[in-house]
Amino acid sequence: KLLACEWEGIKPDMVLLGKALSGGVYPVSAVLANKDVMLAIRPGEHGSTFGGNPLGCKVAMAALEVLKRESLTENALKLGKLFREELGKLKSPLIKTVRGRGLLNAIVIDNEVSDKTAWHVCLVLKENGLLAKPTHENIIRFAPPLVINRDEILEGVKIIER
Repeated sequence: KLLACEWEGIKPDMVLLGKALSGGVYPVSAVLANKDVMLAIRPGEHGSTFGGNPLGCKVAMAALEVLKRESLTENALKLGKLFREELGKLKSPLIKTVRGRGLLNAIVIDNEVSDKTAWHVCLVLKENGLLAKPTHENIIRFAPPLVINRDEILEGVKIIER
């Protein structure tokens, strides 16, 4: 499964893709929709900063082919599960819960146990060699690249454990 909506069993009217669509090589975005929705948008009614560029489209197509050929969605599913399982084994009072799907995961810090914010924890993680994103005051987001391997996941968990 490639898109989040596929996990939820829903079929949205429209899906917007961007950022990682080209594998970080070239700015590009895309709109996915059925014929009825797409034909409702006439020429001149829609604009996009990075949509429709021939080079960007070719780069995006190549990136999607690599995603498929190298089984990166399967890798994300397998290693994301490993990451959550290993974090679940940690006995830290700071960790209220671990959640996520694939390689997009988060630790929720228990505010009742510590006055440390996600920002503070992320600074410590950075000093130890792991980049993470604080979101809200008590949530740390982990979004590693799809090409990450098992050893790198386990190394990240060891850094978090410190």
